[in-house]
Amino acid sequence: MRIMIVDDEQFIRLGLEKIITKMDPTIEMLGAFGNGQEALAFLTKHDDRRPDVIITDIKMPMMDGLKLIEIVREKYGDVSIVVLSGFSDFEYARTALRYGVREYLLKPVDKSALFDTLNRLRQERGQAQAAAEEPEETAPGAEHEHYIIDEIKAILDREFDKNFELERLADTIGMNASYISRLFKAKTSMTITDYLIQTRIDKAKQFLTDHPHLKNYEISHLVGYNDPVYFNKLFKKIVGVTPKDYKEKHG
Repeated sequence: MRIMIVDDEQFIRLGLEKIITKMDPTIEMLGAFGNGQEALAFLTKHDDRRPDVIITDIKMPMMDGLKLIEIVREKYGDVSIVVLSGFSDFEYARTALRYGVREYLLKPVDKSALFDTLNRLRQERGQAQAAAEEPEETAPGAEHEHYIIDEIKAILDREFDKNFELERLADTIGMNASYISRLFKAKTSMTITDYLIQTRIDKAKQFLTDHPHLKNYEISHLVGYNDPVYFNKLFKKIVGVTPKDYKEKHG
């Protein structure tokens, strides 16, 4: 199991690394980072070494834990997230849980609680992997696979403005999350997250053209992005121009 730690306090990062590696020498520590930006930079550069679990603080400079969680959920839906924070405020916990956080642990870390959490996550991932690797004869036929792909697209087209959770999507379809993720990529040559992003951008283009009176931040929220700055950057990256320029040309 691969783990990444994100916390702005160095002694906590080092302490967690020491506790976890001593707890289970088979765990691969991908690194410990001081804020969300550093963690995302690593993920972008090392896409082939994606973590299974991210343990992150909430309050950090440059990019806080909640923003990191939001982006990780958008781009890497199957990564398990554990929040470790000194903030007992319920609003922080509720926001984190809305993004699919598996555990919310308070500092100072309780070693037994951390061990139980990581052990449970390892077991769950092992079970999911085993289910995804069942003998091929038990897998759905080509016609059923086509139906699954169409169902995934239909759900994403309908719920593009909601927070995306791979596990919730899998539960809706009634299949294993790892399996539908691999199936979708194999049949469409794109990930489920990439399809959702493209759907959201297409919807944003439609809003910009059909409703030019809407502000960019309003469109950002309408298509599922709570951060207008992130939406603008993503739109320009995919479309080649900013939402404002696109509206001026097509509105």
